[in-house]
Parts: sequence; C-alpha cells; structure tokens
Amino acid sequence: MYRTLPYLGLFVAAVLLQIFLFDNLSISIYLNPLVYIVFIALLPLDAQPVTLLGAGLLLGVVMDQAMGSAGINTIVTLPVAFFRPQIAAMICGRENVREGGIPSPGRLGSHKFFVYLLTLTMIHHTLFFLLEALSWSHLFHTVVRIVVSSAVSVAFSWIITRIFTAKLPARV
Repeated sequence: MYRTLPYLGLFVAAVLLQIFLFDNLSISIYLNPLVYIVFIALLPLDAQPVTLLGAGLLLGVVMDQAMGSAGINTIVTLPVAFFRPQIAAMICGRENVREGGIPSPGRLGSHKFFVYLLTLTMIHHTLFFLLEALSWSHLFHTVVRIVVSSAVSVAFSWIITRIFTAKLPARV
C-alpha cells in the first residue's frame, strides 16, 4: 500500500479525535458521533481485502481498548471493512475501483463521495447502536440515535476528508 506514513497519521488522528474530542461531547443522549470510521472510508479503492480487514480489526481493537468497550467496535468495524469494496463498486463504479486511488470528493465527485461516506457510516452506526441497545423495546430511541449520530458523524468525517485530501490531485 502506498502512502503508508499519511495513513498512519490519519489512523492516529482519527483515534485521538474520537477519544479526546468526540467521546467527551455530552450534548444529548442521542448524539454520539463516531468519526473513527473515516479511516476505513479513506483507504485506497484498490486496497486488498486482507488489508481492509486487517485495518478494520486494528482500528476496532484500538478503539475497544481506548473506550473500554467489550469488543463492540471490533464487531461493527469488521463488517464495514468487509463490505467496503462492494459498496465502493456499487456507488463509485467498478472503473474507479479498478483504477485505485484515494476516495475523495475531488476524485469521485461530491455527490458520489457523500453517498459512499453516508452508506459506510449508516452501516457502522446501525450495527453499533443495535448492539449497544441489545433490545427491541426502545427501537424508536435507537433509530433516532442512529440517524442523529450518523448525520453528525458524516459532517465531521467530511471535514476530516477535506483536510486529509486537500493537497491531492483529482486522480491519485
């Protein structure tokens, strides 16, 4: 995988932002932005499946250790990493995936990239909050948490993406 050092920086930045900033936001019980998933979203489109799964596993384990959760981050990060190539192929087009490069608004177009980021975030948040609730009795509250947290997470992930891909040409 090329650009290893910037991806290590993105990994560290996503984890530290999640731990020290977003986990300490206590605005509402419905607002729990989980932006660390942006690391998986910004891996190159032509990354090997084993690389995606390894990155998802590492990210999940690190977040579980940092947040003190009992494996929930690993459980929800691995399916996102597993299904990311299929999601990217459906939304971005198989040609873009074969050409590789870093997914960004400049490369894919703002609309396609937004849908790609929203899809990955919704899958992650749906699994996360359903496993966190472990009950169907408060389904309405869980759905509200999924929607509100996903909206805020996508907004912050968009900002992180713009910062990470600011100096990239459109076709990297």
